[in-house]
Amino acid sequence: MSGFESVRSLHRGLQILQVINQRNGLKAGEIAKQTGIPRPTVYRLVETLESMRFISRDHSTDKWRVTLYAKSLSSGFRDEDWVLRNAVPEMVRLGREILWPIDLVTYRNYRMHIRESTHNISPYSIDHGMVGLDMPVLDVSSGRAYLAFCSETERSHLMAGLKEELKIVDPIILPEGPLDLLLDQTRELGVGFRRDNFRKGTCSMSSPIFHNDQIIACMTIIWTTSALKFDKAIDLYRDELVSVTRSISAAMAAQEGQDGQKAAG
Repeated sequence: MSGFESVRSLHRGLQILQVINQRNGLKAGEIAKQTGIPRPTVYRLVETLESMRFISRDHSTDKWRVTLYAKSLSSGFRDEDWVLRNAVPEMVRLGREILWPIDLVTYRNYRMHIRESTHNISPYSIDHGMVGLDMPVLDVSSGRAYLAFCSETERSHLMAGLKEELKIVDPIILPEGPLDLLLDQTRELGVGFRRDNFRKGTCSMSSPIFHNDQIIACMTIIWTTSALKFDKAIDLYRDELVSVTRSISAAMAAQEGQDGQKAAG
């Protein structure tokens, strides 16, 4: 392939990735129509993008969709922006109100990664130095919230990777019960939850933050079981936690709209 052809293929591949992301999924024929790229070329390029894990095909609709892995293209730019601008101030405000520690957690490479935390300002924290810690997806409330509330396509890809990495098969049984049951309970409660197993002596609940219909983070409240029973904590903090994460999601959408208007102007 000549240098010109390589550049043109790169340009077309990025064009396809962009239009799929903008339309929240397209069939190959729709991609060709939207981009003006010949259909045979579209087929070749979507297969390449799939092999690179940037897109995947929804077999029920035959549409190609952008995967969470494609988000790595903007890691270190948009992530830092939304964390500092929207999530952290709300996390700190809520942490000062309820006093229990709160973590801001993102999914990364089959782990839940603590991006920010109020452990250092919480009078009730029993842990320190939590920022940067990677945690197992299946064992923590943020991971369960992520699995319960992400799209079916993303959940399928994520679970396939976890099963391969952990060498496990269905049905997945955790100390608190079958995973499928825990995810159903999470959806019913409206938050992911953990009862004492991952970090002894503590429980947690976690609510997702969305952007463009994708989960980009979860906010997690942690408390000690000796001071507060699980059901009481749910009664006290669940609704406020969900309200905060929804307000962050709304603020991010509004900010993106403002940024788009500035760019257009």
